[in-house]
Order: sequence, then structure tokens, then C-alpha cells
Amino acid sequence: MYALKLDHARRQGRRRTRMAHAGRPMRRRLSLAAWIALLPMTATVVFADLGTMLWTARVSMSYSHSLPTNTFAGVTQYVRLFGNDRWIVSLQNLAIYGVCFIAACLAIGLLLAIFIDQRVAAEGALRTIFLYPYAMSFVATGLVWQWILNPELGVQAVLRHMGFAHARFDWIVTQRFAIYTLVIATVWQASGLVMALMLAGLRGIDEEIWMAARLDGIPRWRVYASIVVPMLKTSTSTAFVLLFVMVVKLYDAVVAMTQGGPGTASEVPAKFIMDYLFNRANIGLASAASIVLLATVLSILAPVLYARSRVSAMAARRGDGT
Repeated sequence: MYALKLDHARRQGRRRTRMAHAGRPMRRRLSLAAWIALLPMTATVVFADLGTMLWTARVSMSYSHSLPTNTFAGVTQYVRLFGNDRWIVSLQNLAIYGVCFIAACLAIGLLLAIFIDQRVAAEGALRTIFLYPYAMSFVATGLVWQWILNPELGVQAVLRHMGFAHARFDWIVTQRFAIYTLVIATVWQASGLVMALMLAGLRGIDEEIWMAARLDGIPRWRVYASIVVPMLKTSTSTAFVLLFVMVVKLYDAVVAMTQGGPGTASEVPAKFIMDYLFNRANIGLASAASIVLLATVLSILAPVLYARSRVSAMAARRGDGT
């Protein structure tokens, strides 16, 4: 009996070995097909993205003006850049805009998601309405809000026609408040995206948490504040990354709404770069500004993405029981 069992085990072992050897060519072919499918994207990343970044860095260390040159200038362009008052103002404006925009989008998006998560009537229609502005271009959004905020045509004019003779809402032509008009317009456009991300996270919350909270008599707002919102780390970090990229890329809405004015009240780095690249024919200075902007993005997003990867890895290890 023991010999029969031993012989059966050997046959099973040989069969598994043959199956493993037979499966290797298939896995090898699938792996090769996957690499071939990835080649176009890999080439795009290497040559189009990394290549242009390296070329921009090289130009930023030259005396290039209308056309790129090979004259090495070291950090001269960077010194000129940070000696340029317009660049400093654009960074300050971007910081103000970024803090207000990201905070408002996260808050409004979360509140909208919580509202829809109550299983309200016409939920699908409300999701579409809240998300629809994100389908518009920033140029269209900028033009619409330029009309709405125009003192002669928009909110101020409507209020005065209604009898409020001293009503004022002329932020778009006021230096102190012009940057906040950009916040209003772009928050209206982007908060729906945050709502969709947060709603997906909320729908992933285990129903047993709500049942336990109801049994313990915990107020609903306290459950959201102390339990649910901390569990939305992934959705929040994803929304933050997307919103931060929008902040850095801010250009279309500025051109459509304010042209960077009044004066330089709504000047932003992307507009500074485009002006020096095309209107002032100073490729070297524009390239230096681009590299500074890229370094800023990497310095902020890299820790966020690293923290996300660490959290995901820890969650995977807990799931495996290791």
C-alpha cells in the first residue's frame, strides 16, 4: 500500500512538473506580448516626456532668446527669474489660488458626496448635474464667469436692476479680489470631480459600521467626522493630486477671464511662461521658469505618492496576513 501511494505521488509530481514546463512558453509569450503593447507608451514617456524635460533643462542654462543656442550660462537665467518681480507675484498668486481652490473643492465635493450618499431622489440626475461643469473646457468656464462677474452685465447689474442701488460685486476688476474670481469659477468646475471620487469612497464603506453606530446611538455627523472621513484617505489623496495638477496648469481660465489683470493681480506662472516664450522671445527665461515649476510639483507630489504607496503596501500585507 505504501509503495502504491509513493508511486502515485511520484506520478503526480511528474505531471505537475510537465504542466509547469508546458506553461512556461505560454507565460513567456504573454509577457512578450505585454511588453510589445507597452512599447509605444514607453517610447512616448522616454522620448516625448523625459526628452523634452531634459531639453528644457538644457535650454534653461543657456543664453537662448528667440531661438535655442548652445551658449552655456549656468544658473544665470534662474538668477534673472527670481529677480523678476512679475515672476514673484505670479508665485504668490498661485499659492493663494492653490490653497483656496484645493480647500474649497475638497470641502464642497465631500459635502455633495455626503448629500448624494443619503440615497436622495433623482440621485442619477443630481450626479450628472454636479459633474457636468467638469466636462466644460476652462476657456468656456472662464468666458461664462467673466460675463457673470462683469459689473456692467452680471451679478452687480442684476442686483441694481432689482433695486439694490448700492450693491457691488466688482471683484473681477479689483486688484485685491481678482484672484478670488478665478477660485470661484474653477471651484464651480472642479468640485463635481471631487464629489465623484468621494462618493465612490463612501459607497465602499462597510454597512456594518453604520449599523454599529446606530446601535450605539452615535450622531450621524460624528460618524462622518470621526470614522468615515478618515477612511477616505485614498479618495482624498487622489483628489488632491488631480487638483494640484490643475493648480499648476492654471492658464486657460486666467486668459479667458482676466488676462492676468488688473495689472498683475491674477498673473500665474503658466501665463508668465507663455508670455516670455512667445511674446517676449526669451526661451531661456521661460525654460528656467518651467523647470522651477516642475521641481515644485515633484517636491509636493512625490511625498504624497510615496505615502500612498506605503499605505497600499501595508494594506496588502495585512490582507495577506503577513
